[in-house]
Amino acid sequence: MANLITIKKGLDIPLQGNAKDETTEDSRTEVFAIAPDDYPGYTWKVAVKPGDTVKCGSPLLCAKECGDITLTSPVSGIVSDIHRGERRKIEFVSVIREGEQTQAEIESDGTLLSGLRKSGLFALMRQRPYDIVPDCNTAPRDIFVTAFDSAPLAPDLRLNIDDKYLESGLKALATLTEGKVYLSVPAGSEIKSNAAEVFEFKGPHPAGNTGTQIAAIKPVNKGETVWTLDAVTAARIGEFVETGHISYDTVVALTGPCMKNPRMIRTTIGAKLSTLLEGEITSDMGKVRTISGNVLTGSRVDITDGFLRYPYRQITAIEEGDSADEFMGWASLSPKKYSVSRAFPAFLRGLSKPFSFDARIKGGHRAMIMSGEYDKVFPFDIYPEYLLKAIIARNIEKMEERGIYEVAPEDFALPEFVDTSKLELQKIVREGLDYLRKETM
Repeated sequence: MANLITIKKGLDIPLQGNAKDETTEDSRTEVFAIAPDDYPGYTWKVAVKPGDTVKCGSPLLCAKECGDITLTSPVSGIVSDIHRGERRKIEFVSVIREGEQTQAEIESDGTLLSGLRKSGLFALMRQRPYDIVPDCNTAPRDIFVTAFDSAPLAPDLRLNIDDKYLESGLKALATLTEGKVYLSVPAGSEIKSNAAEVFEFKGPHPAGNTGTQIAAIKPVNKGETVWTLDAVTAARIGEFVETGHISYDTVVALTGPCMKNPRMIRTTIGAKLSTLLEGEITSDMGKVRTISGNVLTGSRVDITDGFLRYPYRQITAIEEGDSADEFMGWASLSPKKYSVSRAFPAFLRGLSKPFSFDARIKGGHRAMIMSGEYDKVFPFDIYPEYLLKAIIARNIEKMEERGIYEVAPEDFALPEFVDTSKLELQKIVREGLDYLRKETM
C-alpha cells in the first residue's frame, strides 16, 4: 500500500479553459524546434548546419562541458534554421519534417547512462540542487519521479504513459543510483510499481511539484544530489530500454479562457505554434498572451514564430489585459475579480468557480512585505522571505542556512502569484541558484 502524504499549504487557481477529454491528432505541423534555454546547466553548441539531413534522435546540439550529452531532433527531415539572438546566442534549432520518419542509431558505449546521454533523454531530467540538467560527473543520492501535475489546467500525465514502459523505465533508473527511486502519484491513483517506492499526495497545488514531494519524502541537504523527472520521461526511458527507439510524441492540453475549444491534441515535441494553434485562439478578446506551459511557470511565446517548449505538455492562452477599460482599474470591486485575500466580493459566489484571468499584475512594485503571505502557499520547512533576502544580498552562507539547496524557481511560483509587492520571485531564485553554482563549483 502506498504511503499517503497530505499537503495543506498551497492554492488551486480557478482558471477558465480546462481541456476536455477529447483528443485530436495534429496533422498540420511540419516544423519543429529545440530551444537550448529549456536545458539549463550546460553551454550548448550546434552539431548541425542549415540544410543538413537528420533523423529522429540525431543530435542537434551538444553540451560543451560533456560532449556525449545531446539535444536530439524530434523528427526526420532537413535542418531549416539555427536562429540566433543577441551576441549570437542560439535561440532554437528548427527542423522541417520530410519523408519517412526513421530513427537514428544511438552510438553509445553500451551502458544505460551513455545511451541516455546520446539519445537526448538525459537532458529531460533535472538535478537538485540548482534545478539544471544533471551534472555528468555526479551520481544521484535518489531519483524522484512524479506522475501528476497540479498546476492550473495541467493535463493528466497518464495520457502520455504506457504502464509497461513506465515500469521498465523505473527499473532502469534504479540502476543509476545507490539510493531509491521514489514515484509520486495522486491520492486514489491505481499506479503501482515494484521498482520504486510509491507515495500518494493529496492537497492543493504545488502538491504535484517535484520540490514539494522531495521536501515531504527526503529533503536535499548540502553536498547531496538528487535527480528528478516526470513519469512521461520515465516511460520514454523504458521504451528506449525495451525497443531501442525514442518516443517524441506528446499529448498537449490546449487550455485557458482564450482557447476556442480547450482540448487535448496529440503532436510531437517542439511543434511550431503558428500551425498547431491555427484557428484555436479567439480573435474577439483583444490581445492574447500565449504561454507554452502553465500560467505560473510557463514560457511566454510568440504565436507567429514560437514553438512548444519543454516540458511539452500544455499551452495556455489568456488575455494581455492591456486594453482593459474598467471603473477604478485594478482597484475595482467587480465580482468578476479574484483575490486570495478576499479583497473583492467574488468570494461570495465561491472562489472555486472558474475566473477569466488576464496577464496584468494589477498593482505596483514595492519593497518586500514581511506579512507571511508566502508561507500560506509554500509547503516547505523554510522561511521564504528570509531565503529570498539572502539571495538578493548574494550572501552564500545565509542562502545555505535558509534552504537554497532544496528549492527551484517553480517552488516560488505561487508566492509570486500572491505577492502584494509584485516581485519576480522565480527570476530572483533562478539568478540565486546560478550565482551559487558559479561560486561554489
